Amino acid sequence: MNRFQARLFPHAPLNLRTLVRGNEIWLSVLAGFVGILSGLCVVVMTHLTFWMHRLLFGVSGVSGGHLSGLKALPPLRTVVVLSGGGLMIGLFGVLIAKIMPRSPVDPIEANALHGGRMSVRDSLVIVCQTVLSNGVGGSIGLEAGFTQIASAFGSRIGRSFRVRREDLRVLVGAGAGAAIGAAFDAPVAGAFYAFELVIGSYSLGSLSPVAVAALAGVGVTRFLGSVPPGIVIPSPGDLSWEGTAGAVLISVLTALTAIGLMFCVTQTEGLFRRMPGPVWLRPAVGGLIVGGLATLYPSVLSAGHEAMRTVFAGNVTARMAVVLLLLKALASCLCIGSGFRGGLFFASLYLGSLAGTIYGTLLAPLGVAPDSVTACALIGMSAMAVAVIGSPMTMVCLMLELTGSVSMSGATLVAAVLSLLTVRRLFGYSFATWRFHLRGESIRSAVDIGWMRSLNVRRMMRGQVRTLPAETSVSRAQTLFPPGSAQRIVLLDEAGHYDGIVHLAELHAAPSDQTPIRTLALFRNAMLTPLMNVREAIELFEKAEADALVVVEDPQSRQVIGTLTEQHALRRYAEELERSRRSLAGDDSLPT
Repeated sequence: MNRFQARLFPHAPLNLRTLVRGNEIWLSVLAGFVGILSGLCVVVMTHLTFWMHRLLFGVSGVSGGHLSGLKALPPLRTVVVLSGGGLMIGLFGVLIAKIMPRSPVDPIEANALHGGRMSVRDSLVIVCQTVLSNGVGGSIGLEAGFTQIASAFGSRIGRSFRVRREDLRVLVGAGAGAAIGAAFDAPVAGAFYAFELVIGSYSLGSLSPVAVAALAGVGVTRFLGSVPPGIVIPSPGDLSWEGTAGAVLISVLTALTAIGLMFCVTQTEGLFRRMPGPVWLRPAVGGLIVGGLATLYPSVLSAGHEAMRTVFAGNVTARMAVVLLLLKALASCLCIGSGFRGGLFFASLYLGSLAGTIYGTLLAPLGVAPDSVTACALIGMSAMAVAVIGSPMTMVCLMLELTGSVSMSGATLVAAVLSLLTVRRLFGYSFATWRFHLRGESIRSAVDIGWMRSLNVRRMMRGQVRTLPAETSVSRAQTLFPPGSAQRIVLLDEAGHYDGIVHLAELHAAPSDQTPIRTLALFRNAMLTPLMNVREAIELFEKAEADALVVVEDPQSRQVIGTLTEQHALRRYAEELERSRRSLAGDDSLPT
């Protein structure tokens, strides 16, 4: 047992690593422990943020502890806090970049590319940045920080017990699901968040650990009395046939609005990136502008919990909803684009409720709007959140758990499906995976493709190579390599660098004379390198139309270190693909 196990189980008589590997019961026990830690993280981060709100803005219990519930804020104080907070965020980011130059890995990226491996230290940095960003009033939520640290704890505990790669990914997802469940007091939604966004699939093998973690996380928040206050939502009523048509239109229009929001975030980041001056000054500029907006409408601050309750209380008109939607979207774009750290999960719920209210009011004169403004807001919430987050079943379950309204379950499901289809067809990515795409990563979900990167040419190649100087005559080569002695010969120039491949059949088909064997060489400029992954290698085989290629140390030195055949690469690719497919299906018969 390692140090972690020795401290946790000082008198354990069994080798816990062996006990946990492949055992769903013990994996569920570990997931429950991860869920407890996740709930504690949610409680600590939430209370720390509220304490900062009270200290910096003078927030009292009147607004439920949320900035967005205030009617007014002191203008000078608001601008100073947000701009000063932005300056602190910028300086902190520069300091961290010098100490930790690598970019932190988030749960989706960890499960998709790194087999669930995350750093707790890097995640604590993200937590500090998220709490600071939200604590000074940034127009973003804490959910990204919740899932980051919770998933990191799941990864660390799993690696301490050396669980299988598939089980480690499940623990990472269990941590994220427990954090979301604790944040919203919605264990079912938290579990589906883990399945859809972090693990990338649902299987019977992952059901128990994820469910246990989500229930444990919610249980901790309820035990500590930190359950978020519920949203009082009037009865949405039943949905008529005309209202169903309106729900379809609201869903599509809200999805288009979400696409515009994601595009604007990217453009805002580009504007701040091109802004002259030091990097650490950008968050201060963004905070200054957001502070100016907050002096007019404080509801643009923070994630928008209390502001959304105002929408469902019927205190926001359609005209006011248009203003709030534009200002909240602008504030969120400015915060994320300038360098504030946080997510858009709850902000998307607030924006969606505003969008649903607006589009429902516009459709009312046409006679196709849902019967109530509440129904319009709920449909807009589901559509906006699914477009931004990319998790339809999570939002359907969250709507049911937040509202308790079964009558609207069908409408929210329709909204979720239509929103997802619209975004995938017109945009291609959710907000999280779109940001990976901007960094050059081809990730569209958390399905594990990291094995493709780890399965590189170095692992597949054959190190023994039959070489010959390129100046050797054909007759001499035919003597040295009689038929059947090899399939191909690798040629080297005078300096020992790669100079092509000659197939033995073509060698013996050539006239036996003093012509240099170089004249028969093929694929002189088609070379594999050790770090190429299996997909890149297969693409190079197809491009060169070769059945075998040489592996060189690097294209500059052209030092031959091995060979690889297309047949072997395809076979290994098919084996790993089948292994990945069976693990997604929860087949425990797979070898570890």
